Formats: sequence, structure tokens, C-alpha cells
Amino acid sequence: MALYKVEICGVNTAKLPLLKNKEKEELFEKILKGDKEARELYIKGNLRLVLSIIQRFSNCNENVDDLFQIGCIGLMKAIDNFDVTQNVKFSTYAVPMIIGEIRRYLRDNNSIRVSRSLRDTAYKAIYAKEALTRKNDKEPTVSEIADEIGIPKENIVFALDAIQSPVSLYEPVYSDGGDTLYIMDQISDKKNKEDNWIEEISLKEAMNKLSDRENNIIKLRFFQGKTQMEVADEINISQAQVSRLEKSALKNMKNYLKQS
Repeated sequence: MALYKVEICGVNTAKLPLLKNKEKEELFEKILKGDKEARELYIKGNLRLVLSIIQRFSNCNENVDDLFQIGCIGLMKAIDNFDVTQNVKFSTYAVPMIIGEIRRYLRDNNSIRVSRSLRDTAYKAIYAKEALTRKNDKEPTVSEIADEIGIPKENIVFALDAIQSPVSLYEPVYSDGGDTLYIMDQISDKKNKEDNWIEEISLKEAMNKLSDRENNIIKLRFFQGKTQMEVADEINISQAQVSRLEKSALKNMKNYLKQS
């Protein structure tokens, strides 16, 4: 991976801007008011951070342009979810999010090699989806994304599907005190319809014991298959809060089911 490249994804890394602390604070105040230009300036002012992080992955064989693009997605998610009231430096919050985004990409991209053109289409679709969601306060349809980036919707669906990775049934979804919840635990068994019917009733009863917010999070996460980040965007709280509420809800459900 050629990290010595001067130009990455069309960006001249030798001329990346460096924001002062006062500039960052002023820009973020504008971002919170919906200033899109301020957001773009803030992104550009933090590209050095992305560049420094992808250097940690110099031992992998991935294209540096791809890692830079993925790192930028993590950066944008960090900007959109950063809580200024927590008295934490933006870089402290952003670094783990950017690293996490890159690690997810490396994990998902490990087993299947996808052509560069397909990945580029997928990235454009992801960027457009995030932009349209922020603009309209709702998730766009594939047709809307296609109109935004000028690519046929069939190509977008194919590209997004291509970058997905097969998931093991034994991949853990949640773990608490040694009791791990695996993907296979969430797959229905149509051979035992009566047992499933009873389990469904128990599950609904357990969910009824949750608060409205916890109930909503469980439905979004495990019934609609949304990520914690997507849930956070939908209900307007941080990803960390979603994670805490999800763990608490699952623990309460487990305790209820054990007693019933």
C-alpha cells in the first residue's frame, strides 16, 4: 500500500488544510445550525487525521485510495454524531470511529474480491444515501439515490450487494457475562411451528416489559436489521447510547425469559 502517494482520491495530501482549535469550534457551531459549507470545510480540515489513521493499516494489501474513502466515511459519521456537550476533543471521538469503519471494510472485503468499478459505484451510493438522509430527514429510495448520482438503480443494487460479505451463523451478535447471542439464534425454525409460536409469545411479552425507547431499538436492530449507527440516526441519539440501551434491553429480556 503506497502511503507515500501525494495524491489520494484526487486529493493532494501535501496541501491538506490544518484547522486551528478556534476555527474548529466556530465551524462546528455553524454545522450544528445546518451549514453545509462549514461541514465541508470541517471535513477537509480533518483529512490529515484520516491520512494518519490509514497509515496504521500499511501492512494490509488494500488500495490506499479505498482505505482513504472508507476513512472519510468514518470521519463524516463522527462529525454527524459528535456531541459537543461531552467536553471531549473531536479527534478523540473520531479516531475510533474511523478505525472501526476501516476494520469493518477490511473484514467484509476479505473473503470476496470486488472490482474497483463496483466499489466506486457502491461508495457513491453510500455517500449519496447519507447526504439525502441528512437533507430530507428520511432514508432515500434506491431510485432517489440513482437520480442523485446518475447511475441506473439496477447497477446500484448490484454494487451494494457485491460489497456485502457472507456472514457466519456463528458470528456473535451480543455477549453479556459469558452468554453469547449468535446470528443463528435469531433464525426461525419452520420445522417446529408450535414451539416457535410459544417462543414468539414469550418474546413479545419480554419486549412489552421494556421502555418504549428500548422496545423501538430492539425492533430496529433485530427485526429490521439496522446497524447501531442507523438506529442512532433514526432516533436522534448517539451510537454509544444505542449500544448501552440495546445491552440493557437484551439483558432485561433474558432475565424475564429465564423467569417465565
